[in-house]
Amino acid sequence: MPSVTKLPLDGITVVALEQAVAVPFATRQLADIGARVIKIERPVHGDFARGYDTTVHGLASHFVWLNRSKESLTLDLKKPGAEDVLDRLLARADVFVQNLAPGAADRLGLSADRLRPKYPRLIVSSLSGYGSTGPYATKKAYDLLAQAETGLVSITGTADTPSKVGLSIADIAGGMYMYSGVLTALIQRQQTGLGTTLEVSLFEALGEWMGYAMYYTMGGTPPARTGARHATIAPYGSYRTADGQVLFGIHNNREWATFATDVIRRPELAGDPRFAANHLRVEHRVAMDAEIEQSFRTLSTAEVLERLDAAQIANARINSVEQFIAHPQLAGRDAWRQVSSPVGMLPALVPPVRMEAVEPAMRPIPAVGEHSAAILAELGFDQATISRWKTEQLF
Repeated sequence: MPSVTKLPLDGITVVALEQAVAVPFATRQLADIGARVIKIERPVHGDFARGYDTTVHGLASHFVWLNRSKESLTLDLKKPGAEDVLDRLLARADVFVQNLAPGAADRLGLSADRLRPKYPRLIVSSLSGYGSTGPYATKKAYDLLAQAETGLVSITGTADTPSKVGLSIADIAGGMYMYSGVLTALIQRQQTGLGTTLEVSLFEALGEWMGYAMYYTMGGTPPARTGARHATIAPYGSYRTADGQVLFGIHNNREWATFATDVIRRPELAGDPRFAANHLRVEHRVAMDAEIEQSFRTLSTAEVLERLDAAQIANARINSVEQFIAHPQLAGRDAWRQVSSPVGMLPALVPPVRMEAVEPAMRPIPAVGEHSAAILAELGFDQATISRWKTEQLF
């Protein structure tokens, strides 16, 4: 089916006073489905995430990942003229998002309490570490700190080593809740004609994802750190083969019987009372794991995967990032696109939500301040004013 010419958020303008990961992740989702995202950055250096590394032909990997499809407007918010620019921007905008340090938006006059009365249709969304109230309201938080405070680090890693998750999971959680919150607010505005105020925190976003661990702890003991194996389901995790490792999961007793009979070809284990139910397999995990790895000891990874597939037991290879990039499923799903950037074309994965007849925008990654002069002219500032502000380093 051919792509539609109008994307779902065409006509929606988002002004983003954003930095780092969480809010840029949210606004990139909005931009990819058609929203115009005007990213306000510091003059000269821009979003500090631009300086995290130089991995992508001189560009920072985080910035490349998070900032395609946006326009970059540099603006020194503390200089005369900035307030006038923001006023004209927000008067035309549908959504304003920010993740400045605690209290910074208030000091700049950009709190929801000040903006909402002035722009009644504006949706104002803020993201912070812990939220605007409570004893931690003024405390800074970054991804790893949120992982630690929510207890995620305590249940991640091996028995001997608590570990962080290998990607920015708190930032991604916060960004996704801001994204879905903005979409919800846009639907609400269609019904009421009015904007609203949204608040997201890294702590609460990741805390929601800790729900099963919380209830497990309340009902018994905290989940154990089990490396690449599941804390409460067995067998579910990685197991050594003759030439590597394979990961698979057994989710019910029927699958266990099939696994014992058809995969490791030890039918007597199907009826072993130590392994007759999941809670018993967890209790006797050491003995069960020994039986499995003894059976895998003479089998290659390919042989084990073939038997698991034949038995219709879910399994996976433990791929490297390079192997993921070259994954045949990505190629088979036509998941790669080329995105323009200041250093040329770069590969990018399409957003994971596939919508019928919609091809995501996936527009260029902007250079610092690339769109400043054009946006200021669009807002009605004359060329003399723009030139003067350029000299004064307002943008």
